[in-house]
Amino acid sequence: MIRQLKIFTVNVIAGANVAIVAVMLMMGYAYLANPIQFPMFSAQGIFFPLSVFVNILFLFFWLVFSKRRMLIPIIGLVCAYSPLKTYMPLNMSHTDPPAGSFKIMSYNVRAFAGSEGIDESAHNRVFEYILEENPDILCLQEDMGYCRRRVAARLDSLYPYTAHFLYNKQMTNGQGVYSRYPIISKERIPYESVGNASYAYLLDISGDTVLLINNHFETNHFSTDEKERYGEIFRSSLRGEVSRDTVKKESKFIMAKLAEAAKLRAPQADSVHAYIESHHHYPKIVCGDFNDSPLSYARYAVAKGLTDCYVATGSGLGLSYMQNGFFVRIDNILCSSDFTPFQCKVDKRIDASDHYPILCWLKMKPKPQK
Repeated sequence: MIRQLKIFTVNVIAGANVAIVAVMLMMGYAYLANPIQFPMFSAQGIFFPLSVFVNILFLFFWLVFSKRRMLIPIIGLVCAYSPLKTYMPLNMSHTDPPAGSFKIMSYNVRAFAGSEGIDESAHNRVFEYILEENPDILCLQEDMGYCRRRVAARLDSLYPYTAHFLYNKQMTNGQGVYSRYPIISKERIPYESVGNASYAYLLDISGDTVLLINNHFETNHFSTDEKERYGEIFRSSLRGEVSRDTVKKESKFIMAKLAEAAKLRAPQADSVHAYIESHHHYPKIVCGDFNDSPLSYARYAVAKGLTDCYVATGSGLGLSYMQNGFFVRIDNILCSSDFTPFQCKVDKRIDASDHYPILCWLKMKPKPQK
């Protein structure tokens, strides 16, 4: 009787592991679903790491109680290799950028106002950081606000070529590009958004005309109160101080908000991809704040045919946003095959925004001989 009960229990746990594997794969490949048709499903990628963690716990469980059933989580992790590599690449070698490389930085500076509330010293810290890192091309999002006026002239003094846009009627959002290479032209990529935008620039980089696109896709539209409420629920759940029903209710609310925002970002990302395709003859660099996880439709749509510099050369989760219980890499640098990327990283040394900057070195590949 005891033996039969043990067999039954093991089989139930094995069935639960199979279910977790299925959930992990659905979350890992949720980016393939267009949020317009499948909004709730496509937004699940943000929870992929949790499903991976549970699957790894099963792996250790089977290691102790039934080694042959270790195949269940192992097969699941193998099938999830692509989203795993995208979410958390592990590039062990860090080749130094060769001569002729240039450095690019993308940074959502939160209006130079600090990571929370208004920090009167944040604009100085951002400027000192930029001065220290000395990127050749600097792409900023949320480059606006009264704090910007205190640093704008200093930023302009660092770069001979600049472009700045306030991109809604209320002038409550904007972006800037600061470059050591001439800006030949600039235009807004048309798509519908109240407070976000993408701009395309043609740069002359050592005689080559390069297309640079700086993106700031639709936010998730969480109010300050909602962010604080979610952060408190997240911290309380970790301490075991909140009921399962509360967690379930809040999770449904968060998923609904994420799904609605994903629906807004999808056509924005499609517009940027279409713009990239229509300018296929140019070498391309695409960066910015995508406001979505590495396993999102927005990143997938824009990254088609491009190299994700962090996935190719970075290591670890590279969390560029860590606020109110959301821990995710939402800032990206992508490039076309005309470039080789080196040492892409998310830099957590500076805490002057609700984002961390992402940086990368790029080297133009030699043109094929005709």
